[in-house]
Order: sequence, then structure tokens, then C-alpha cells
Amino acid sequence: MDIEGAGGAVTGGLVAGAIETPTGKAGEVHAHGVCSDCGAQTSGNFCAECGQPTHVHRTLLHLGEELLHGVMHFDARIWRTLPLLWLNPGRLTREWVEGKRSRYVSPLAIFLFTLFVMFFALSFMPHPESKTGEAADMSERIAAQRVGLAEAEKALVQLRAESAAQPAPTMQMAINAGQKLVDDRRAALARLEVEQRDGRADGLKPGSWQASIKDMATGEAGETKLKVVGQDANKEGHGVGATVLKKLQNPDLAFYKLQQTMYKFAFLLVPLSIPFVALLFLWKRGFTLYDHGVYVLYSLTFMAMLLMLMVLSATLAGWLGQIVITLGVLAVPVHMFAQMKGAYSLSWFSALWRTTALLVFCNIVVGLFVTAIVYLGLGH
Repeated sequence: MDIEGAGGAVTGGLVAGAIETPTGKAGEVHAHGVCSDCGAQTSGNFCAECGQPTHVHRTLLHLGEELLHGVMHFDARIWRTLPLLWLNPGRLTREWVEGKRSRYVSPLAIFLFTLFVMFFALSFMPHPESKTGEAADMSERIAAQRVGLAEAEKALVQLRAESAAQPAPTMQMAINAGQKLVDDRRAALARLEVEQRDGRADGLKPGSWQASIKDMATGEAGETKLKVVGQDANKEGHGVGATVLKKLQNPDLAFYKLQQTMYKFAFLLVPLSIPFVALLFLWKRGFTLYDHGVYVLYSLTFMAMLLMLMVLSATLAGWLGQIVITLGVLAVPVHMFAQMKGAYSLSWFSALWRTTALLVFCNIVVGLFVTAIVYLGLGH
């Protein structure tokens, strides 16, 4: 898993680097003359024919620098982009849209790389439930299953006593159903004891027999139907809902699949968000979907970075972690307002009501995204 995470981070850096035009370092002097690659005459920092830098390093130190640049896009632009992204996102968005792009990392590049880094970093975070907690939880489930088995056995004894006193066909049906419930509980208890280390809790909840094993409903034709809560012996669930419920029986596997699916499809947040931002400027000319896309990409990048900071703060004990988390939650609308006002050159009132509406739209987008992730991750 760690190797896969590292591979994802490297791939993210390479993708980010691949979608941008390479540029030289500010202030670096390059040798002019003949390109070492294609042999063309050069008069600047880059070859006009093939684009290769005219100054080629051959030092071990530069090899490490190239690694950092390729994997992390580690050049001067990142240090100009990050401060503006956090402190003046409106200016960053506006200048990129206006064409001042050579000094900043592109919104798509920094968004993709941040996603890779975020999921790579979160993969190392400790599971909220320790092994001791999991063992205690499984012991509680086994104890609850034993209580449920005892209840079902007690109900079955009562049914047999009533049947002996007043024999009836319907009572025999109830006894058969009660016996099946007891057998199912015994099997579930045996599975829990065998699979105690897997964290799985298959089986029925205690008290389900109280739906009344002998609860009979008489139909128009005088037929009787036996109702037992929590199971249908003759039918097996089908469809996405049944598949999701089945996979949720193993919480650890379900969480892993959701995490991997979120990692793969996090980019869906972009196309889901752009239409809602466009709605806020539907009657206002001069803005295109590209402008809204830049806004969304930079905004989502900040949110991802903020999420990493908040998750890291959650591991801190005491009031310090709580303060950081609280400030992080409050920073979300403040950042959205500042970026909205600066990027679109809006007045305070215009930016305020649009930010309020955008917060509502964010809940809708998150709902759609979570639904898609659950369907893609657990629905197959």
C-alpha cells in the first residue's frame, strides 16, 4: 500500500509537470551557441527548434534538483503560488485568467498534485480504531449475539409449550420459523468467534425475534403468513442497495474501497462544481466557463490542503488540535468570499450573497460526489 501511495505521488508530480510548459529559473544564466540535442543555433535560454534548455548540467546535485522539480514541481513558481493561494486567492485567480501565467503553477497542475499528496499523506494516518478497540468491539458483538441467541431459544421454548397445550397448524409453522432463527443465530455466533480478528459482524441483532415469531396476518383468502423481522429465507437481495449493504458487512474492506475510489475519482468535483459557479454569474457578461474552472481548481486545491492540515491537527491531543480544526472550518467561507470578491472584482454585498449561495451549492456537490463514490466503490 505504501509503494502504491509513493507511486501515486510520483505520478501526480509527473502529470503536473507534463501539462505545463517548462521554463527556466529566474536569473539563471545559460550558455548560448549550439543546442546539444538538435544542433540548431541558439540565442536564448531555450532552443527555438526543440525547446531544450541551452545550459545542460552534469552534476549530482542537479540530478537531485531535477528529481525534486519533476516529482514536486519544485521551482520558484510554487513559492509565488502558495502564498497567494492562501492569503490572496482572488488575485491569483484573476491574474491567471488575465494571462499572467509564467510566474504561477497552473490551477490544474497544483490541483492534481495536491490530490496525490493528500491521499498519499492520509494513507499513513493511524486508523481511528486501534487493535485493542477492535478486539473489544468484537467481544461486545459476540456477547450481543449470545444474548440474542438466548432470547430466541427462550421464545422457542415458550412456543413449544403453547403448542403442547393448544396444538394448531399455525403454531407448528411458528415453531419451525423459531427453530430456523435459533439455527441462524448459532451459525452467526460461530462465524463471529471464528472471524473475530476480521472485524466482521454478520448475523441478526438481538431482539429481532420480538417481531414475534408467531405474529400472524390473515389475508382475504384466509391464508396465514409468518413474519420474522430481519430475514427473508426465500429471497436474496439484488441491485446496488443490496450490494452496498453486503459490502458494508466488512467495514475495513468497505472503507478501503471507498478510499481508493475517492482517490481515483476526486477530479469529478471539478465538473460537478463548475455549473453551480456559472449559475451565480448567469446574467453577468464577461465571464466564461474557463474562468469558473480556474476558480474551482484553485479553491478545491486550498480545501484539500486545509483538509490535510485539519486531519493532522486531529492527531494532536488537547485544545491545540481543536483550535486548529475550528479555525480551519471558519476559514472555508472566508477563503471562498475572498477569492470570489477578488477574482471577479465584486463589491462586498455581491460577493457575500454569492458566497452564501455557493456554500449551499457545495453541500449539493458533496452529496452528489459521495453518492457517486459509494456507487462506484461499493455498488459493483
